[in-house]
Amino acid sequence: MSTHPLEQSAARPSAAVPSAADRSPAADEADPPNPMLVIISGPSGVGKDTIIAALQKRGHRPEYHYVVTCTTRRRRPTEVDGVSYNFVSPSEFAAMREAGELLEANEVHGNCYGTPRRGVRQALAGGQHAILKIDVQGAHVVKSCVPQALLVFVVPPSFETLAEHLKARRTESAEQLELRQRNAAIELARKDDYDYVVVNEEGRVDVTAERIEEIIAQEERRGSRRAVTV
Repeated sequence: MSTHPLEQSAARPSAAVPSAADRSPAADEADPPNPMLVIISGPSGVGKDTIIAALQKRGHRPEYHYVVTCTTRRRRPTEVDGVSYNFVSPSEFAAMREAGELLEANEVHGNCYGTPRRGVRQALAGGQHAILKIDVQGAHVVKSCVPQALLVFVVPPSFETLAEHLKARRTESAEQLELRQRNAAIELARKDDYDYVVVNEEGRVDVTAERIEEIIAQEERRGSRRAVTV
């Protein structure tokens, strides 16, 4: 049986990552030697929001600070303003961008998204890792201006699975759905731009969250290589 190409790519950078069980409690409780800028990215529908929620529920990593993205997109029924996203008007977003308040800002699927610079700075100044959940375009921009950022790319077990997730959400029109699927195919081709690739297997989001924790822990042990200034 052949292995799916996404699964092959995912094994490359993460083979040497130790499991959470192999780490001592003291290592988990210690302050991170150098706060990092960690980007969790991936195509629309791959489950980024669910992964972030799973990381937050684990609850034993106080050194993580989750920076909330700003967007002009309409809020979905299940989303909470200030938690899921900071929902702003197009004029508010433009003003923030003009004032240099956004670390990165891009138009994706017809809506604007941006990372508030203040949230990142506050996290790093407080000794916390700044965790960003952003799209592929935004990740590329952040990496270009903060080359020390740690980039984790989340991929689905197959493109078919991703397409089914997008359809099941029922939050986009047929035209919007087609656009997201086209963009997803392009974005998946950019996985080699990232430091790590993690497959988000169906029904195993807790495993995905643990995998990302292990990656961050490995980078912590590497020391100042990831020290950043924003």
